[in-house]
Amino acid sequence: MTATTSPTRIGVNDVLRLVLELFAFVTLGIWGFVAFEFPLAIVVGIGAPAVAILLWALFRSPKAVFSIDVFGRSLVELLVVAAATLAWLDLGHPVVGLVYAAVAVISGVVAGRRELGR
Repeated sequence: MTATTSPTRIGVNDVLRLVLELFAFVTLGIWGFVAFEFPLAIVVGIGAPAVAILLWALFRSPKAVFSIDVFGRSLVELLVVAAATLAWLDLGHPVVGLVYAAVAVISGVVAGRRELGR
């Protein structure tokens, strides 16, 4: 007899969180290439999103390399969101940064409450 597992349910907030995550990575790349002069633009434009992706993969992704508690995962997520928000502020687009931050925080709180309720 084979064990049955319940299928993973993907909700609207899960999709929104994926889009927010990808938006943060792209934002950090844009910021690196636009805010710095060549050759530093190449280093930061590739390095900033690479560091964010690495942090996310190690600690925050569903199949994270290191298993940490919900508060540690939230801290990593908050650092990536804050970096993307600050990047938009630095680029002179505060509305984009603040709207992104507000949506990301609300989505994170909803997901965090669901995670803590398990």
